[in-house]
Amino acid sequence: MDYKRIAIDISKHVFTVHGVDPLDQAVLRRNLKRSDVEKFFRQVGATEVVMEACGSAHYWARVLEQLGHRVRLLPAQYVKPFVKRSKNDRTDAEAICEAASRPGMTGVPVKTAQQQADTMILRHRDLLIKQRTATINALRGHAAEFGVITGKGTSKVQPLLNKLAEDEMVPTVARGMFERMREHIDQLDQQIDDLEKELLALHQANKLSRSLAAMPGIGPIIAINYTLTVAPEHFKSGRHFAAWLGLTPKEHSTGGKQRLGRISKAGNERLRQLLIVGATSVIRHAKPGAKSASAWLLKLLERKPRKLVAVALANKMARILWAMMAHGEAYRHSPA
Repeated sequence: MDYKRIAIDISKHVFTVHGVDPLDQAVLRRNLKRSDVEKFFRQVGATEVVMEACGSAHYWARVLEQLGHRVRLLPAQYVKPFVKRSKNDRTDAEAICEAASRPGMTGVPVKTAQQQADTMILRHRDLLIKQRTATINALRGHAAEFGVITGKGTSKVQPLLNKLAEDEMVPTVARGMFERMREHIDQLDQQIDDLEKELLALHQANKLSRSLAAMPGIGPIIAINYTLTVAPEHFKSGRHFAAWLGLTPKEHSTGGKQRLGRISKAGNERLRQLLIVGATSVIRHAKPGAKSASAWLLKLLERKPRKLVAVALANKMARILWAMMAHGEAYRHSPA
């Protein structure tokens, strides 16, 4: 039988498929074991297959594309409004199929195995940084129980450990645990350094990443993050890209009156965070005559809070990044 579209609700062991004919009538509703999915689609003629962009979706997209099917991945938040009451796997599969039928529905580009392998370095580095932060916070909390206080930051860890080692009021058992925490932090530091060396090697080997790093506020880590994560052809314009990052204000307009609120914070949180950190570093050194300080930025700093200016600058940087990635342009410094 010819199918116009088949939607798959992915899970660990049992996959639910929902297929429609050329008249958009449901003609296929069944569950498949994980081991039977590839066998089933080998027997089906080339058709459109849609899935949510969730865990293992990119793997299955590559498998189905090799079988001759056209695969689309839809963002989960775009599928949710089409889910009917009494949510279950079959309802979810039907919602995916219904969402894919909308002409204006955008998708997620399918990643290659190499792209996913490279982004694993980024994800694991983020995980190690979170673990290091949690360990340092735990160290500071335990030290406070013995009356030893210090400020935030990795640079304060060693002075804190020295204070604890010299304080005779700290019990021997506690000193032993503090030493173990120091060793754990040192191990995390070493692992983070090793991953950053791998990222720097990827950055040096990637022409686009080196080009992005020429922009003020964009270092090798931010540049390689955007190079490995963003597909510029998926966005219509720099404004569209900035909106996807969540750097544009939410709109609550009605009755012809435009009401703009805070930034939406949609899209990739990590990419948005990195861009705002980069913008903050530019603002920190912004002064008349500096290469990275444009007249627009200096005037904005005169009348707006620095955090608000950082978000505005990050929005502008996002648009420039998209133009550089989409058109292969080099960064051009603003005239003084």
